Amino acid sequence: MKISDGFDARRLRPKAHSNWRARLTLTFAALLALFGALLAAAGATSLIGHPNALGELNASPAGASLVLVLGLLICWLGIWMWRRRRRLMRQPLGLSMAAHLMKKHD
Repeated sequence: MKISDGFDARRLRPKAHSNWRARLTLTFAALLALFGALLAAAGATSLIGHPNALGELNASPAGASLVLVLGLLICWLGIWMWRRRRRLMRQPLGLSMAAHLMKKHD
């Protein structure tokens, strides 16, 4: 049976979103993860006993452990943002039809 009346299946799919916002978020997340890793490395080297990388901030063991934990949290936040945005970018675009109008698969 032929579908008539100017039916266009492309109208059922949502328009693709612009990619610049997602790419900007990915760049920010990658920089955040890199900054967190560098901060964690600076805190770890201060705890091990190598020269202080951040001056007075991590001269004591308590300050160095604080820098290490803060660096790990920032790195985790960057990785979490990266993975979440990649998952949203890779999601397939579904049809823009109501669920009750589609075929039933029992």
